[in-house]
Amino acid sequence: MPRAASIEVPAHVAIVMDGNGRWATQRGLPRTDGHRAGEEAVGRAVHAAVDIGIKYLTLYAFSTENWRRPKSEVRFLLNDTERFVENRRAEFHAMGVRMSWIGRRDWRVPKRITRTIDETIELTKDNPGMTLTIAFNYGGRAELVDAARAIASDAKRGRIDPARIDERTIHRALYDPALPDVDLFLRTGGEHRVSNYLLWQASYAELVFLDVLWPDFDEQHLRAAVDEFNSRRRRFGKV
Repeated sequence: MPRAASIEVPAHVAIVMDGNGRWATQRGLPRTDGHRAGEEAVGRAVHAAVDIGIKYLTLYAFSTENWRRPKSEVRFLLNDTERFVENRRAEFHAMGVRMSWIGRRDWRVPKRITRTIDETIELTKDNPGMTLTIAFNYGGRAELVDAARAIASDAKRGRIDPARIDERTIHRALYDPALPDVDLFLRTGGEHRVSNYLLWQASYAELVFLDVLWPDFDEQHLRAAVDEFNSRRRRFGKV
């Protein structure tokens, strides 16, 4: 059910999907079972975001730090991401959702996953509905480092005057310059930190932390976060 007219819907919601492993451990299950359960929560979150009227939903699927996890879990997460996209993209495409990705495409990412990503981007690029962005092999600091490298390279070639570099210059060098600033930054799992996620884009985001573990996340939790967003007064440095 769409929100009432008096409710302001955040245009861009970013979510740290935390708690899959703990959800599984609490049930005496392998951590991979928690990640499987988390897949279903992603589907619920996408449907809920579309129903609420959110224009941009960005999900933290795999971070640059996740490579430090046990090899078996990393392998599962890579395969799981590929399988999820292949299984869900037709459904999301039918909903009019445009799918996008941000993150490094380095040698650690299997080519078959990059191919799946590119195919999905191409399939959904003209969709008029919500933009679903998957942050995969992503880190906020890595994004800023890569942006700085690109700007430095352009400056070296004489394409940019270093004295004229400003915030717009940096924004244009980010992984997806079309991605707007985050309005609502949501984290599940009870932890209260941003974990190197969208550091530039979330500078003025409203932060909401939920105790629910990600596999249990549903539409009511997203609506509760939107209600909390509406209870805040956003000043952006003003009085």
